[in-house]
Amino acid sequence: MAPGPKTGPALFLGLELATDQLRASIVDESLELVGVECVDFDTELPEYQTQGGIFTTPGDAYTTPVDMWVKALDFLLEKLTRNHDLTRIKSIGGCAQHALVWWKSTPIPSFPALDPRLPFHSQLPPNTFSLPNTPVAQDTSAHTHALALEALLGGPDLMAARVGTCANASLLAAQLLRVRESWTSDVWSRTGKIQLASQFLASMVVGEWVNMGESEACATGMWVHASAGAGTQGAPGLGRWDEGVLEIVGGSREEGRRIRTWLGDVEVASGRKVAHISRYLCERYGFESDTIVTPFTSDYLSSYLSLCPSPGDAVLSFGPMDTLLTPAQHYLPTRLYSLFPHPAQDASEKRRYIAMLSSRNADVPRALVRDMYTKSWSAFDRLVAIVPPGGSIGLDDKLFSFWLLQGDSYPLSHVKGIYRFETGIKVNEFRDLRANPRCLLESQVLSFRFRWSKMIATGVLGSNNNRSRGNVAQTPGPTSPQGQNPRSNIASSLGLSFDPYDYSPLPARILVTGAAANFPSVANLAGDVFNAPVFMPSTQVDSAQVVPHRNAPAAGFPGRASLGGAYFARWIWGKERSSAIGGSSTGRGLGGFEEEIRRLHGKRWVASSGTPLRTNVNTPVGGNGGSGANSGTSTPYGHRSGLGSTVFVEEEEEEVEEMERASGILASSVFAGGFADRDLGRDISRMRTLTGSTLDTVTSSGSMGPSTTFTTPDLNSGAGSPGGGVGAVVPQTTTLTPVTALPTSDAEAQIGLAKVAEADVDAFMTYAAIVPEYCRLEGMLCKSLV
Repeated sequence: MAPGPKTGPALFLGLELATDQLRASIVDESLELVGVECVDFDTELPEYQTQGGIFTTPGDAYTTPVDMWVKALDFLLEKLTRNHDLTRIKSIGGCAQHALVWWKSTPIPSFPALDPRLPFHSQLPPNTFSLPNTPVAQDTSAHTHALALEALLGGPDLMAARVGTCANASLLAAQLLRVRESWTSDVWSRTGKIQLASQFLASMVVGEWVNMGESEACATGMWVHASAGAGTQGAPGLGRWDEGVLEIVGGSREEGRRIRTWLGDVEVASGRKVAHISRYLCERYGFESDTIVTPFTSDYLSSYLSLCPSPGDAVLSFGPMDTLLTPAQHYLPTRLYSLFPHPAQDASEKRRYIAMLSSRNADVPRALVRDMYTKSWSAFDRLVAIVPPGGSIGLDDKLFSFWLLQGDSYPLSHVKGIYRFETGIKVNEFRDLRANPRCLLESQVLSFRFRWSKMIATGVLGSNNNRSRGNVAQTPGPTSPQGQNPRSNIASSLGLSFDPYDYSPLPARILVTGAAANFPSVANLAGDVFNAPVFMPSTQVDSAQVVPHRNAPAAGFPGRASLGGAYFARWIWGKERSSAIGGSSTGRGLGGFEEEIRRLHGKRWVASSGTPLRTNVNTPVGGNGGSGANSGTSTPYGHRSGLGSTVFVEEEEEEVEEMERASGILASSVFAGGFADRDLGRDISRMRTLTGSTLDTVTSSGSMGPSTTFTTPDLNSGAGSPGGGVGAVVPQTTTLTPVTALPTSDAEAQIGLAKVAEADVDAFMTYAAIVPEYCRLEGMLCKSLV
């Protein structure tokens, strides 16, 4: 992009070390997007020969070279220097994927001294690290070690009560245990310090060791969080490393103490700066020496921050791991969910938390189902749209599938395999193959629906009074003359601990991110299962018009996690500036993070007369808006490039037509006489309006380069296939129509959200009727009864 202006107001930089890219987003004081840069690992650093930024091997191992991260940081800083005036950067925030960096003991105890005349990678060669290729979040090779640790701690309930989480393969404790037991002893003996990837990135920016934040410490499986009080680091009762767990991981008390030294201290207070930028970056790249560096955190928490969710919202992210995050008021750890202290809160605030539900069986099963049954995302989306809820028309013969390809957390930690059920009986394959894509997605979303209901019953989310469902109609409650709770009676009669027909405890809004949400059928499904409107960041809505199939944003569009880092940097800078001029942050109107970010967005909205936030940097500031309020459409900011303005086409797929003919139902008769309106649980015109691939297949035939199964492109774009009437073979092309914005209120539009699906109570009731059988079948899997 062209270099930005060399003078002007303050700017704020957010960094994101993702699996496939190192990204940077720059915003101004009003949170308007100013700049976007990225380094793609596969294309710009081909010497490392990664695919999607990782090495994959047969089995459960997924690793990435740490040296590649170092070199990518050099490249990114050079791009920032060329295109932006870095003297205007006042504060830097950031985040990273969940991974671990193993430093050799040679540069310890101080961070390596760096010469500003040389780049990072020439001074931190691969032999600086005792484990050059480190496992990433997708790696499940430590799953058995996590289960072993859980067993030693007394099971999932006792482990969660002790360290706030139960077993999962991403636990730092499990990764350490695996390296000690499975790798050569020299890796362990040569190690002098370990850092999470976010700490590592922050240390590179600061030029000294940066402590782990408590939000990430709570995900290690070794940290004991104390919820009472806010306070500052060093105050009594504010959490500690669990010496018993460290001893188990290290194999002895002495090694446990060594691990404690490797980990360092934990930064409990997140609402303040960490340090100033390093002298190395000032002298080499031109940053100002007073540039603030804020706490860095994990990518999923930073993405959460960028969306500013309200109490009652749920952030549903589709990706290599599907996650559902929501604000929580209390620290009540159980095996049902993971719980983290909010990564952006002031010491004077009442403690806030974030509850997370996760599933490892996410993008991989979706890509596998696509390859097995359709060979393209367009046909996948089409089948999800035309097949009725539950995979069949009848009420008593619904289909269910569970694709558990990777070791997951409780309650499915011991279950692996592919399971399909018809009329409650396990089968090897569905009679109608077309049901597979929809049944997979339904299983994935219903799992979150079921686990949400169990989570909210614990009280961790606080009072249901704060969970306003806005204009979503409430379920009329029946009366009971005996004074009994009718909802409880309904739940008991269904064998559940909750009433599946009562949606008042469910999220008021669903905020979706990730490539799978780009398809209207998936967004509709999420809204139907939870009976809540679905919103998507306008940056992703517009990026999807260019590249719909990748989790990475299109060129010129920001990553949500990097935006979250930039917003956090802006918040900390405002607090520091307020303190510097002699007033308290609260005295100057600076409240909690979400409150302040919404205030800044609202102020910009009023000053700009309702102009939507800029969604990309492919055009100058002042162009046409992106996905704005009440637009009903979604277009990139300003003039669309040739790629974005082209309508992607793909010919119909032969496999899908063959499946339809085999079932006696042609595409031309699906809605005419196949699945009736009542079977789909919604009005057909509504479904076809919001779902761009009921009969019109949606896909992109654009090239996408090497990719892992997590971000796999269509395999047969452009392949000819039969169409038209019976026996006729007529080439037929259809357009790609990713999710687009529906009319959106100003309250959502001003913070950069666009509505992509409406709540539908009729469809919700259809899924509510499915929930009891889904729960029964999942329970059988967990008990190894099938």
